[in-house]
Amino acid sequence: MSAKENAAVGQLFELLEARYALRVLWALKDGHPQTFRLLQDSIGSITPNTLNTRIRELRNAGLMGHGSDGYIVTALGADLLKRLNDMQAFAGKWAVSQTKVAVVKKK
Repeated sequence: MSAKENAAVGQLFELLEARYALRVLWALKDGHPQTFRLLQDSIGSITPNTLNTRIRELRNAGLMGHGSDGYIVTALGADLLKRLNDMQAFAGKWAVSQTKVAVVKKK
């Protein structure tokens, strides 16, 4: 991987590592627009200030936008979510492995 590609990956990770950034995008993965309130409810314990900050950052990055019906992911955001879709299957496997590790540690 070139230095330029490494820098791009680093920038993307920095954006997505921000608190709740991935959750904001994940809440929009079904493609349906969400109002601010619905988006906040979908995410859970996020404060309005933090949600506003994440929305601004993700919009500036071109990953989400705002239409007449609410917030949506852009084509670029949808592409990222498509690539992250495998994480859902991996998370299930990982959770099972963690349960097994916890059982072994208790013994």
